[in-house]
Amino acid sequence: MAILLMTFSATIFAQKVTSIYTNLDDKKCKTLESDASDAGSYRGRCPGIGGYKLDLLEGDLRQTINVIAPNNKTFELGFWTYFGGFSAVGAKAEWRMKGKTPIALIVRFNVADSEDSSKNTSYLMVSKITKAQVCVTDVVNPSKTQNAEAHKLADSASGKPCKSVE
Repeated sequence: MAILLMTFSATIFAQKVTSIYTNLDDKKCKTLESDASDAGSYRGRCPGIGGYKLDLLEGDLRQTINVIAPNNKTFELGFWTYFGGFSAVGAKAEWRMKGKTPIALIVRFNVADSEDSSKNTSYLMVSKITKAQVCVTDVVNPSKTQNAEAHKLADSASGKPCKSVE
């Protein structure tokens, strides 16, 4: 019995972390609100994983996402508070999964240069997903190893504090 219990415990702890991708393209999301006047605004509901959904928000040529938990609680990630320039989320959201449970979210975040809006810097925003909290834990700067670094940070995000805007 003890050997069986140890084997079962080792299997649970060694569960591989995998990725599932969902679409953030506003054409694939259900429009909830849209206003074309002035700088415009948009809120669309995008597909998620494991009962979670994503709301894509745009205002004043800046984007962010909110995570909607299975219990319908909204967690605002506030990407647009980390950078001042015009911004846009990437086309896909990467959900880091342990089995069928989402543990983290990685979203590409493109920020326009303040001097030349045709130039962008592409960050990866890493957010933890726990039953009590969904929040940004890390912002990964562009580099050759950006994706691998984001995966490593996402896979250990659950024990990290929420990142504060600097």
